[in-house]
Amino acid sequence: MLKKYKALNELHKGYAVAVIRGRNKEDALEIAKHAFKGGIRSLEITFTTPGAEKVIAELKSSGDPSMIIGAGTVLDAITARIAIMNGASFVVSPHFDKEIALVCNRYATPYIPGCSAVTEIMEAVTYGSDVVKLFPGSHLGPSFIKDVKGPIPYVELMPSGGVSIDNVGQWIEKGAFAVGLGSALTKDVKAGDYSSVEKIACEFMNKIHFILGRNER
Repeated sequence: MLKKYKALNELHKGYAVAVIRGRNKEDALEIAKHAFKGGIRSLEITFTTPGAEKVIAELKSSGDPSMIIGAGTVLDAITARIAIMNGASFVVSPHFDKEIALVCNRYATPYIPGCSAVTEIMEAVTYGSDVVKLFPGSHLGPSFIKDVKGPIPYVELMPSGGVSIDNVGQWIEKGAFAVGLGSALTKDVKAGDYSSVEKIACEFMNKIHFILGRNER
């Protein structure tokens, strides 16, 4: 289980997770590389991306060793195993699926399922999820973390969907384990020019580091 612990520790230290939905393999690779240049170490390659497993494998083999490469939008256990066999260090889904949980547990890989209710969260924890994705974050809001952690203080929660440069501080203040960043990173991408991804990633990381540093004082 040391492998699982190391992956979770790196996710928490990096704090921001870039949720990458590429139009194709090349698009996903460019978004991932520019997000990493901007300071985001954790990269979630979603399986809505054609050839997602190839993107994961390429980043794992030829990317920077400090990258944490995971798989997102994993809808079933078969896809979870494909992701893990291609090098995914964590698996994320938009829902909870006990078969995915069992596969991830078998390979000592963190499974981060999307949940929007306490009953779902507790089922995920029961099946071994150390971190639960709050999805959609835009619907639940930062205060949901405080509401859940009141009765269940040991649950670790990661919002995804709706995290912006304007509200990321609120999520941090409420105790998020990490935050997922998706369309906010790619909203200004122009054909063949991914420099905006790096710029926005850098803005997010500067703000996150400032807030986390302030909270540790």
